[in-house]
Amino acid sequence: MKKDIIRALKQNVNRYISGEQLSELLGVSRTAVWKWINQLKAEGYVIESQTKLGYRLVESPETLFSYEIEPYMNTKLIGKHIIYFDTLDSTNNEAKRLAEKSFEDGTVLIADEQQSGRGRLGRNWVSPKGKGIWLTMMLKPQIAPKDASKLTIIAALAVVRAIRSICKVESQIKWPNDIVLNGKKICGILTEMNAEMDGIHYLIIGIGVNANLDEGDLDETLLDKATSLKAEMNSKVDRKVLIANILNEFEILYHDFIKEATIEKFFEEYKSSSATIGQQVKLVDRKGETIGFAEDLNIEGQLIVRKEDGTLIEVTSGEVSVRGIYGYV
Repeated sequence: MKKDIIRALKQNVNRYISGEQLSELLGVSRTAVWKWINQLKAEGYVIESQTKLGYRLVESPETLFSYEIEPYMNTKLIGKHIIYFDTLDSTNNEAKRLAEKSFEDGTVLIADEQQSGRGRLGRNWVSPKGKGIWLTMMLKPQIAPKDASKLTIIAALAVVRAIRSICKVESQIKWPNDIVLNGKKICGILTEMNAEMDGIHYLIIGIGVNANLDEGDLDETLLDKATSLKAEMNSKVDRKVLIANILNEFEILYHDFIKEATIEKFFEEYKSSSATIGQQVKLVDRKGETIGFAEDLNIEGQLIVRKEDGTLIEVTSGEVSVRGIYGYV
């Protein structure tokens, strides 16, 4: 109901709409309209009320309510059910808790703040209130568990496309799951799943974008490695629009992947966005470090690295972390 009231108010943003009109439009009593209006005011919407004139929307909060994001979306699956939280420990943690019960395929969880955000290998992810995009997509893909890492590729490309479209800047993909801009990290992707040998019960994809973080929001030790879209563009990003476009782009790529059972259709686009191919890299795993040159990616999403002794190895995202020899990329 709140979504319908907000839509009606925004369609009449420069004039009043009466309680009677809203009542007839929504099929509820004027008392019910009044109660919903008060709830919206409590959520931060500035709504002007005038006797005999009705209601007029003056200002909307920056909070990422579903009914603020949905007008920019054109998906059929991804984000048709959005659950918003003011504060969470982690959207991925909440997604796993929800998945143990039941959930609608394509559900998206969004938090305005994460208190225990995390990246790959348990690394901490700074997630200040009202400044970033902290979301998790919940999926039930009918694919083999071995293909799950390809959904990280899809998510990364979706973020790059959305940033290009909305922010008019070219970001790159640091294999396997980071997005960088001007050599610094602006986004991380964490894919987790619950599966057996022959099938996936559920899969979740966490995406954290440093949208409007200021320099003071980041630990001093990260300033040479991480940044935000705002810092690089010198202007704030409309988080609602960027979220919607990430979900829109992801659904297009996801649909093609599920239908064709391959990432071939957009593989070259993914490679052209790579910040890792053509770089000297350091592969770090439990056995130690390996220095090599990232020559290519294969259709399975593996990084092809030529070691210093000349041998080629195929590296999967689950095996190593990649660090550039010089700088973050």
